[in-house]
Amino acid sequence: MRQTLLLCLTLTASAATAQTYSIKTYGAVADGKTLSTTAIQKAIDACHRAGGGTVDVPTGTYLTGTISLKSNVNLHLETGAVLLGSPNINDYRAYTLPKYPEYGTNHYGILYTEKAENVALTGLGTIDGNDPAYFDPTRAKKIDTVTTRYTRQKNNYRRVASGIGDGPWEPREPRPRQMVIFAGCKNVQLRDISLLRSPFWTLHFSDCDAVNVTGIRLWSSLLAPNADGIDVTSSSNVTIANCDIRAGDDAIAITGYDHHFEIPGFSGQRHISENINVTNCNLQSYSSGIRIGFLDQNTVRNVHVSNVNITNSTRGIGIFLRDEGSLEDMTFDNITIETHLRTGDWWGNGEPIHISAIRGKENVKLGRIKNLKFNNITCRGENGILLYGTPESVIEDVTFSGLTFEVLPSKLNDVAGGNVDLRGVIGAKNQIFARDIPAFLAEHVKNLTINDFKLDWGSARAPFLTNGLEVNRFDNLRISNFRGTGAPGNAQARPILLQDGRGAVVEDAKKEDVKRVSVR
Repeated sequence: MRQTLLLCLTLTASAATAQTYSIKTYGAVADGKTLSTTAIQKAIDACHRAGGGTVDVPTGTYLTGTISLKSNVNLHLETGAVLLGSPNINDYRAYTLPKYPEYGTNHYGILYTEKAENVALTGLGTIDGNDPAYFDPTRAKKIDTVTTRYTRQKNNYRRVASGIGDGPWEPREPRPRQMVIFAGCKNVQLRDISLLRSPFWTLHFSDCDAVNVTGIRLWSSLLAPNADGIDVTSSSNVTIANCDIRAGDDAIAITGYDHHFEIPGFSGQRHISENINVTNCNLQSYSSGIRIGFLDQNTVRNVHVSNVNITNSTRGIGIFLRDEGSLEDMTFDNITIETHLRTGDWWGNGEPIHISAIRGKENVKLGRIKNLKFNNITCRGENGILLYGTPESVIEDVTFSGLTFEVLPSKLNDVAGGNVDLRGVIGAKNQIFARDIPAFLAEHVKNLTINDFKLDWGSARAPFLTNGLEVNRFDNLRISNFRGTGAPGNAQARPILLQDGRGAVVEDAKKEDVKRVSVR
């Protein structure tokens, strides 16, 4: 009898510490019209005060502005439950940037959580950013003529034949920023949730540790600018698995912002991003499927991407060094990539893989890209693979093993083909510029290894297509088992062109297939 009583008391105590709080109990109304922000926040606060548990969002549509999770709280959205973002910008919490007053007043999105531990967002329900309230679908953002002046097409670059083409939509400002953000949090879990129609970045982890995102559906409109999928900034020990991400901007972005970059949610300290795994995901983006690095950048390291499909994207994998800090120790295994040219103001120009290291800021010591490994990569793309280092930041220790690439013809070649897009750099000539396009181009590289590369030009016959594999200004290069030719229809194109380098070893190739110019 005494043992039974003790067991009952234990179960009662356990239930008391893991209670469920329905947002309806606190006044939330499931009509999609009544603003329920206060009621939802009351439920979260009550759960937190009691030591934690689950805040339940029952089936129905609840209009909301900005809410915040607290430690030990799981916000659970039942099947058919929708948190719908308000179309009124004043329903979202406002903030300003003291160091950047020119940015004016900004607003958080639907869920802003700061310095919390053991927080979760789960269930088969939906968070809907209500993007139609913040875009004009009849108008497209256009690239300015200063940016396009060095392209092959000049003012006709990415010209749209009719309508708005590939967008992107013109934003209606102000609009809410990150739809869901966790800042300075530890032990964050997202499972099964749907995140839809974000008007800006969709899911952002800033200065977080121990993050697990599993099985979510994240669909922003492919025509919505700045509507990234998942952004991981200055965070460590992150896993993104089994997700379907379709985003107007980068599907997954991994960066390590430094102390120069200030928005609420960033600690202001020099945090790196490290120990990040992305696996078993399907990605689409009108920018990059996966982007690593960029401006205001600290080190990113130990990133591992495996078993990923990147389709219908403008870039596949993009690795960008523009600032101090390094991008290092990364592997990419078993990845399928499909890329296309676009009209409109999207970054990227159809490259399946883009790796570049070129200055984007003055008065910093430019970092390095080093130790990257690509294994079993299958590409289909409307532009070439690009490795673009510079004399002050040579790309080092890159290995490709098991690379298949089919070059695709493009209906947009006349308005977008034959260009390299390095935007985010210093100097107008370095932004987007005309260049003949090899299938694989590498410049300013050290210790580059390409093993087992199969190239197929298919029906691609654009006049700007050139060599199969071109490597310029290199130090220690090894190529083995390359199966491909120069571009068909171009009499000057060679299977392999090597220029201005030293230490080149080419195996399993006919002597006449390799042209060497000033190679030592």
